[in-house]
Amino acid sequence: MQMSGPDMQPWSFATIPPLFLMWTEMMVPMMVPSATPAVLKFSAAKRKRENGKPFLPAGIFLLGYLTVWTGFSALAAIAQWALHATALLSPMMVSANAFFGGALLIAAGIFQWLPAKTRCLSQCCSPLNVSTENWREGKTGAFVTGLKHGFYCTGCCWILMALLFVAGVMNLWWIAALSALVLVERTIPCGRLLGRIAGVIFAIWGAWMMLHAVAR
Repeated sequence: MQMSGPDMQPWSFATIPPLFLMWTEMMVPMMVPSATPAVLKFSAAKRKRENGKPFLPAGIFLLGYLTVWTGFSALAAIAQWALHATALLSPMMVSANAFFGGALLIAAGIFQWLPAKTRCLSQCCSPLNVSTENWREGKTGAFVTGLKHGFYCTGCCWILMALLFVAGVMNLWWIAALSALVLVERTIPCGRLLGRIAGVIFAIWGAWMMLHAVAR
């Protein structure tokens, strides 16, 4: 299942803004569900500490979080433009080079086991660790805390989002699978273990892609 995408004729720099909008539209529905527990915890902490209405600060917290992912969308759009220019992506926005796709999968698989992944994931799963450090009152504090949470979440799963270049940037099934993995890692007790199992699968898949390309 594929969504319609930008014109796949040779791209000029003018193509980058539509790509940016496309990535932003993808990142919001992919990342907001996994951020919902953090928003709720922040809202509860805000209500307890300030005895005020938490809804506006929670919205500002979410805005800060999405600001980081909007920045990521800009970088992803530029990366997609460059990959198209070097013919590493097909007209269907799928990896056109088995070694490129395989390398991304193997890198993602390894990253799932690295301490950096564990540290960022622990912050994503326990957002109050971020919100209680250098707590700032008011709207600015809510926005800054959202930014911090967004940076940790981006550090946790940026390479998973890069895997969209492997099976299709506009492949709805692949988008749903990666979104589910991100959500599972953050919300269930064995999420970290399942994420590592997914990493092994990614690495095996990437190695198979490369070996298959060599054998042909």
